Amino acid sequence: MASESTQVVVLGAGPGGYAAAFYAADLGMQVALIDEEKNPGGVCLYRGCIPSKALLHVAKVIDEAKHAGNWGVSFAEPTIDVDKLRSYKQGVVDKLTSGVGTVARLRKVKFLQGRATLTGPRSLTVAGAGGTTELQFEHLILATGSHPTRIPSLSIDSPRMMDSTSGLELPDVPKSLLVIGGGYIGLELGSVYATLGSKVSVVEMTSGLLPGADRDLVGVLEKRLKKLFAAIMLNTKVVKVVEDGAGIRVTFEGDVAEKEQLFDRVLVAVGRRPNSKIPGLETTAVKVDAKGFIETDPQRRTAERSIFAIGDVAGEPMLAHKASHEARVAVEAIAGHKAVFEPQAIPAVVFTDPEIAWCGLTESQAQAEGIEIEVAKFPWGALSRAITVDRPEGLTKLVLEPKTGRVLGVGIAGSGAGELIAEGALAIEMGATAEDVKLVIHPHPTLSESVMESAEVFFGQSTHVYKPKRK
Repeated sequence: MASESTQVVVLGAGPGGYAAAFYAADLGMQVALIDEEKNPGGVCLYRGCIPSKALLHVAKVIDEAKHAGNWGVSFAEPTIDVDKLRSYKQGVVDKLTSGVGTVARLRKVKFLQGRATLTGPRSLTVAGAGGTTELQFEHLILATGSHPTRIPSLSIDSPRMMDSTSGLELPDVPKSLLVIGGGYIGLELGSVYATLGSKVSVVEMTSGLLPGADRDLVGVLEKRLKKLFAAIMLNTKVVKVVEDGAGIRVTFEGDVAEKEQLFDRVLVAVGRRPNSKIPGLETTAVKVDAKGFIETDPQRRTAERSIFAIGDVAGEPMLAHKASHEARVAVEAIAGHKAVFEPQAIPAVVFTDPEIAWCGLTESQAQAEGIEIEVAKFPWGALSRAITVDRPEGLTKLVLEPKTGRVLGVGIAGSGAGELIAEGALAIEMGATAEDVKLVIHPHPTLSESVMESAEVFFGQSTHVYKPKRK
């Protein structure tokens, strides 16, 4: 067994892990990065954010081609070459992961492909194709990510049953598909399959899609999904799945008339669980909470002083950009800098069409916690850019502190909302007020003007919406 030592080891090479390794290297540290894949990237690049967005882009192009008929431009019905589409998606993944691998080499980060086992608070082994390597380290950053949640009662051994990973492999375009779970993963993948030609039904056990998001934002998306999907079943749960010769027979319980239905495929998208069952973790003082998350302090240090945890394994929200930010905090703490993880606004984006994005305090959260707020909304039906691209079904809203006008939260529903939300996050982090946002000159005609005009609504002065300020 080969034996080596290094300053920092990062276990897991996703957006949190490789960001941590690269930043540590930039600060002059000796770094080893460990992952089972041949290149850094993690679930996000290999089986999550990136391949799903590649497929969502294709779906958007197909939808826009159909939509163009409204303007007098007609295209023939698209023909789907699944093999070529799958190849395109995989090409995007390969390009990005190989690129990250190149950047790791340029930074002189030692990348070890293999499975790690902790042997103590300052040591581990890595079993790879070339044998086993023992690593001694000063600090370890756990960035092991998460995996799709499995429901035992719905876990039958059938290729017709898919999770988010197998769903992204695009085995085919089934005639009918049931998506179990009305969260962002289910709606994004459901949108892809529906646009490619599947008859998609979604079942959600709660009373609304995207639980946790503001209802007025979800309402914008839901109007479109009711046309795109064959059925949206709310307050309903799946109690049984059985493989039938022709597909998967599903039994429902709740607000649905037809209690038993047959589908070609079923996609289970009910969330993700942290990968905290790390081999050898018991040899350290690291603590895991009841939900499976590794407990950390504001610097992302665990109960074991030499070990940090970031990303999905360290708690909600399970978002790549949150992991990348935590990575920098952990590395700066290792370097002895004064750094803590205390963001005021972590943007969340649902990449459906239209997109939904929000950050900071939501209206629903404020109501639940009894926080006094004022909400200023600007409808995209009054937004010139939205009209020119025939996408007026949007909404931009600001959640504001009534007396000072300070921006506490921002929500956007509409085409390209994910590209607009960063301005909201910046406003919240900088402690901006509605007046600050109002005074920033936004380019015309753009969708970003909706943020400025929302601020003007707060004062009863929006140019394109007549809504006088209440006395």
